[in-house]
Amino acid sequence: MDSDDLGLFGPGSVTWKVHEEPILIVAGLRSLYLQALHPRAMAGVAQNSDYRADSWGRLVRTATYVATTIYGTTAEAEAAGARVRRLHARLRATDPATGEEFRVDDPELLRWVHVAEVESFLSTARRAGLRLTDAEVDGYYSEQRRVAALVGLDPADVPGTAAEVAEYYRLVRPDLRITREAAETAVFLTAPPIPWKLSLPARVGLNLGPARFAYLGVAGTAFALLPPWARRMYGGLGLPTTELSADLSVRALRLALAALPRRWREGPLQQAAKARAGGVAA
Repeated sequence: MDSDDLGLFGPGSVTWKVHEEPILIVAGLRSLYLQALHPRAMAGVAQNSDYRADSWGRLVRTATYVATTIYGTTAEAEAAGARVRRLHARLRATDPATGEEFRVDDPELLRWVHVAEVESFLSTARRAGLRLTDAEVDGYYSEQRRVAALVGLDPADVPGTAAEVAEYYRLVRPDLRITREAAETAVFLTAPPIPWKLSLPARVGLNLGPARFAYLGVAGTAFALLPPWARRMYGGLGLPTTELSADLSVRALRLALAALPRRWREGPLQQAAKARAGGVAA
């Protein structure tokens, strides 16, 4: 491994500044609620993965992929992207409305997933209290085009500024709707099975306990952070009071996470990247 390789980004990037925030665990969940509103994207997941049986394993794999693209070396990031491209290239799904078969690696679907993810990361971090200038916001979206390229997208076709992301959402919204699969996924995301080691004994019933209630709070915050139009699609309210409540909740959660020891807040890939960055600076 090249000890001088800081990967796709590095300590001077907006990407490192944003992903330094542990609150992005909430952003990841917000992204999944949002992604589920695209019928074809949701069908692609539902028809090609048994996420209900391995929800936490899938979550860990997704988080590891994101961390690799952000903090891994260039070779590690490119290898991770190649694995995703190979997997997607084999997968097909059927449109639930038309019966048409489509490729999971359709650029339109890849673009939707990418934008929903990076916009969730950025908006959640900002609403939690991370201060970014308008130039830094645009810089983040521009930098994230490198991640989009890893899965096979042409960076020129990916929104690279806040204005372009807003325009993309405006154009794609007519294609979004709540389907049966999306509703079932939203319910599952809100109340997934808690790993048994974190649950109370089976005799208590209902799988309740501190871990369950803590997760429900995180899920509720993630849902409330959705754009008002997305909450309305789920049958929720797009009220300003919901926005205020979400902001207060995510700011409080950010403060709680910041109080944790750094070794709990930073994964091994992030720690290794900082060590390489320190060696280069020295």
